[in-house]
Amino acid sequence: MRGTVSYATLRNWLSPEAIMALLFFGTDPNSGGGNCPAVWVDTDTAQGPELVLQGKFADAATRAKCSQDSPPADDEGVIRLSARMIDQIRKACDAAEAAGTQL
Repeated sequence: MRGTVSYATLRNWLSPEAIMALLFFGTDPNSGGGNCPAVWVDTDTAQGPELVLQGKFADAATRAKCSQDSPPADDEGVIRLSARMIDQIRKACDAAEAAGTQL
C-alpha cells in the first residue's frame, strides 16, 4: 500500500487501555521503505480531529527561523515534509475536516 493510497486504514498503536484511532493516509511515494514521512488523522481527540505527521526533524537554522514567527512550546517541534506528501496531506485534511463536522 506504499505510495498510492486510495482509502485510509485504521491503525491502533497503543495498549488496549489507551487505544488511539489513527487513520493512515500514506507515506512519501519516493521513500522506498520504512522510516519515511507519513500522515495520519486522529479522529478520537477531545479537541476534534488532528493531523499526525511523521517527518525529519528540522535543522537548528530552520528551527531558529521558525521560532521567530512562532516559538514552539516545550512539547512541540519543527519537522520537514517533502512536497511529494501534498496529496496525502490534502486527503488527510479533507478527512479531518469531514470528521470535525460529525463531532
